[in-house]
Amino acid sequence: MQDDNQPKNRPSSDAPQRDFYAQVRAGIPALLRQWLALGQADNTRLALILAETARVAKVGAPDETPDGDTFEAWCQAASGEDIPLWAPRTAVFLLNQMPARPVPQSEAEACAWAYCWLRNRTFDSVQEALQALPEHLQEPLQQALQAAWQDQQGYAWCDNN
Repeated sequence: MQDDNQPKNRPSSDAPQRDFYAQVRAGIPALLRQWLALGQADNTRLALILAETARVAKVGAPDETPDGDTFEAWCQAASGEDIPLWAPRTAVFLLNQMPARPVPQSEAEACAWAYCWLRNRTFDSVQEALQALPEHLQEPLQQALQAAWQDQQGYAWCDNN
């Protein structure tokens, strides 16, 4: 996941946060695959919708709109290391509103979902963040949201891409 503001050298005492962030990176492609599976268009159109929604909803500022092949590569990537953060943030924004009520399919995907949720909005507490989620996501994201909250509170960095 491209994140220019991430700490380059986290201290060794923060192993849980490093583990959490590794889970986030691993879960980002799965999160994008949810959008690919549930969006009702071809890859090129879904990539366009993702980029335009990021711009309009102000959850990111893509430098350019990815083509369908790029979006497909992001979905099939082993990790989110090279995926711009605006893409999963926007996927969370869109998935949370879908009538299909998608939920994360793995712990890593739940971590990515929770991480992006906390970067899309401002909350005063983890409880407020949990209650603001659509009801069908509150239980599946509860533990991941706790970990994301700890990560966010422990490191005051945030990527606005």
